Amino acid sequence: MNISAELTLLPLKNDFIPEIKKFIKSLRNSELKIIENPLSTHVYGDYDKIMNLLDIELKKVFSENESIMIFLKLVKGDKSDYRPNF
Repeated sequence: MNISAELTLLPLKNDFIPEIKKFIKSLRNSELKIIENPLSTHVYGDYDKIMNLLDIELKKVFSENESIMIFLKLVKGDKSDYRPNF
């Protein structure tokens, strides 16, 4: 089963950009489809592969940072080709 995930990582410190870049680069190293925009990162692919990747990468980023938040949205299906029709 394919899913689409939207992630927004929020390190709660002044110098937050390096941590966000490091996190995105770790996601890029996967075989999953990654699409980035200025507000979030989208991951598309198999449910188990995405959840396994997030389990590993979120545990790592949470253990390396004192104060950090993540906003996560999941939707069933690969929505990577979505285009508004209105």
